[in-house]
Amino acid sequence: MPYDDLRSFLGTLEKEGQLLRIADEVLPEPDLAAAANATGRIGENAPALYFDNVKGFTDARIALNVHGSWANHALALGLPKNTPVKDQVEEFARRWDAFPVAPERREDAPWRENTQEGEGVDLFSVLPLFRLNDGDGGFYLDKAAVVSRDPDDPDDFGKQNVGTYRIEVIGANRLAFQPVPMHDVAQHLRKAEEVGEDLPIAITLGNDPVMAIVAGMPMAYDQSEYEMAGALRGAPAPIATAPLTGFDVPWGSEVVIEGVIESRKRQIEGPFGEFTGHYSGGRRMPVIRVDRVSYRTNPVFESLYLGMPWTECDYLVGPNTCVPLLKQLRAEFPEVQAVNAMYTHGLMVVISTKKRYGGFAKAVGMRAMTTPHGLGYVAQVIVVDEDVDPFNLPQVMWAMSAKVNPKDDVVVIPNLSVLELAPAAQPAGITSKMIIDATTPVAPDVRGNFSTPAKDLPETAEWARRLQDMIAARH
Repeated sequence: MPYDDLRSFLGTLEKEGQLLRIADEVLPEPDLAAAANATGRIGENAPALYFDNVKGFTDARIALNVHGSWANHALALGLPKNTPVKDQVEEFARRWDAFPVAPERREDAPWRENTQEGEGVDLFSVLPLFRLNDGDGGFYLDKAAVVSRDPDDPDDFGKQNVGTYRIEVIGANRLAFQPVPMHDVAQHLRKAEEVGEDLPIAITLGNDPVMAIVAGMPMAYDQSEYEMAGALRGAPAPIATAPLTGFDVPWGSEVVIEGVIESRKRQIEGPFGEFTGHYSGGRRMPVIRVDRVSYRTNPVFESLYLGMPWTECDYLVGPNTCVPLLKQLRAEFPEVQAVNAMYTHGLMVVISTKKRYGGFAKAVGMRAMTTPHGLGYVAQVIVVDEDVDPFNLPQVMWAMSAKVNPKDDVVVIPNLSVLELAPAAQPAGITSKMIIDATTPVAPDVRGNFSTPAKDLPETAEWARRLQDMIAARH
């Protein structure tokens, strides 16, 4: 059965040996973030971490690295924990085809148990806040599902956005918020500010594991994240009505924060150690006024460490970036076989494709850069043949080393859009983008000497299976 809240998923992780409870007293800084950082250095099956003995917090429950391994990611999707990553991506793509699955509205959401509102809002009394990297400018909420609506069409369920954005706590009831211009919430805010209005917003913390996946997923503007969550869960996603904004929010959240992004107000936000593995500097960003906080009794505060890969962020946004790009490309180019966008949220992408004719691979690469996600992220594309597995990096490196003539196969396009957080952008938000065509030329492109390739022997696949069975039998 799919998980309706974070706590049920934590229970499964513990049962499967993928949750480690830290009983010793730890410091909020640097121990919490350092422990989460360390999980990315101890292998692909690292556990989630649970802390409830944090110095200075009398009653804290903190979960970290919840999605931070391929084993945990598989369990989040209801798959066996040893499911290979390529199989997880393929299953993700298969479930995508069930979209949309309408959500199920429920009453008596557990986060209704406690409330602060108006002048009584004090986020510091609800959340055990700590910095994630020692150069961060403050405390961050970085694994929230943020809900906003299109001011021009607030009743369109599909245009209601659920996304993950970085949020800095700058006061007991004040937040600084960074909307990437290419993301849906930035479009909502632009429409509100054009007419001088505040933008209502709901921020949910401690969500079920699939909700965390879809909130970071690049989807079309009018596609509902809740309907995608239902497809990935194989059952309707449970939602509830937020009491102040009336927005649809996850039923099982630990904390629901409601308020408004104040029109045309800006305040310095940052620096913050980002998913790019670099700090982003301080910038003037929109400000949120918090008017109501609803929360479960003894809420679990879920946070996400991010920095130089691999961290939980990379596991969380890997498959959910690969599959939308695959589906969007294949809609126009059915020759596309697979997309590996695991690296830094798709700033670099590897695509395998068949070719219709010479030059076709470069066209596929250019289209990847103009998908909804590609506009803000895809800065480097490596295109390989259909018999090269884009998830097998030795094969990709072979294709690049054997099939690329830099003079003809490397295309650099200047002055394209990218998110401002990209460290190589100059100025922020603008970059050159690159396509590397590592495919075998086909007519009328007759360059090179590729007429006699060495292929796997016909019996290789069967022997690979036999050897794997023999190795497994030894254990």
